[in-house]
Formats: sequence, C-alpha cells, structure tokens
Amino acid sequence: MKLQLIRHAALWLEYGGSVFLIDPMLGEPGAYPPIINSDNERRNPLVGLPGPVNTWLKPDAVIVTHFHNDHWDTAAASLLAKDIPLFSQEEDGERISAQGFTAVAPIHEQAEFRGVRLIRTGGRHGTGEIGKLMGPVSGFILQAPGEPVLYIAGDTIWCEEVREALDRYQPGTVVVNAGEAQFVSGDPITMNEQDITSLCVHAPATKVVAVHMDAINHCHLTRDKLRERLEARGILGRVLIPSNGEVLALD
Repeated sequence: MKLQLIRHAALWLEYGGSVFLIDPMLGEPGAYPPIINSDNERRNPLVGLPGPVNTWLKPDAVIVTHFHNDHWDTAAASLLAKDIPLFSQEEDGERISAQGFTAVAPIHEQAEFRGVRLIRTGGRHGTGEIGKLMGPVSGFILQAPGEPVLYIAGDTIWCEEVREALDRYQPGTVVVNAGEAQFVSGDPITMNEQDITSLCVHAPATKVVAVHMDAINHCHLTRDKLRERLEARGILGRVLIPSNGEVLALD
C-alpha cells in the first residue's frame, strides 16, 4: 500500500492492485472564497498542488467522503472523466450524478471494486447544531487480500462512530482529517490534538496519518503546531504528518 497526500484531504492511494483518488480538491490557489463564518478573509485553497494537476486525473476509481467543496470541488468535477467509477456516501450520489458522472456508486453499507472491499463508516462533523448543519459525513474502510486494513476516517471529530470502526475492523492504518477546522463560534468540526491523542490511546497498534492542514482558511491547526502539541503529549512518534506530495509506503 502506498499513500500520497496531494493536498488537504486529497489522497492518491495504491491499494489492492488499483489506484484510488480520494476527496479531490484540484482547484488553483485562491479559486474559492473564504469559508463562510470563518475568522479571516483568505481565499481557498491557500496553497497550490505539489505538481501538475494532470498527475492525478487518471485513477482507477474515485472516493468522495462527502460533498463539501474542500473534498469535491468544481475543478475535480470538471477535470475528471465523466465515466470514471466513483464511490460516494448514499446521500451524495444524486448530486454527483447531476454533474454528469455516469458511473456513480452510492454506498449504503459496502461495495466492491476489483477485489477491494469498501465499507462505509459513520462520523460526526462537529457538535450540537453546527454538527447537524454540516450534514452527513462518512469514512471508509478498505480491505483487500494481501493488504493491511485501511481506515479513511473522513471529516469527523473523535466520537463513538470512530471508536466503533476501530474496534470492529482493527485497521493497520487510519487517516484522520486534522486541522481543527472551526467557525467563528462553536467547537471544532475536525480533529485536533486531543482527538488524535484519544484515538492513539484507544488503538495503540494502529498507525495514524494526519492530513487536512495548511490548505483551507478555517483550519487553524497547522502541521507545525500539531507536531509541537503531540510531542508535548509524548505521542508524536505514533503519528505521521506528511507534506503535500509526500508518499508513504505502509504495510
């Protein structure tokens, strides 16, 4: 298994003999306005891609965890081939099909692609009313013969749904969306160092890869801050924090 962080939550995954593009945000720097109700006016994405966009336009399949623009943007929807196999959560299938994609497979529980099993998991994109307004989000477990179990947690905080997925599927690696994304009011809607610490304590045998940082204006937890805070907690050695474009070989 090889995993490349493209930018933010966008991943290029070689797994089970196939290549998956996960949560593509492929727009140019500054292509989109600031997140509504954020505390600054920086346009998104904050940084460019780590290479030519064509590098990531021909995967075998695409996985979209949820329909927010920083996980499935207008650039991805316009640049990717309309007949590419595309897996989404059940709630987003019609919207993606309406963009002209002809091979959308909404997942209620699980699906299979070329011998790779994709299992949908739950999550909580924040707390209270904000969490409800953010809408449904999903993670995905990937399983294939000869490969370690991989858990793409998606946009979620540490919660019972994440705990259940770790306990049930015992993943060798979990990719978490950090960044501590937050609006002007309310709690964070993605993981911070406390969430990641709780995950590490709960699943000590699981490798953790933290992404979803330094690219969107309301994600205030940077890679540098996360490293510093995890080091202070004594768990930095448990967490991989890749740079944009970095490839991780995971077994």
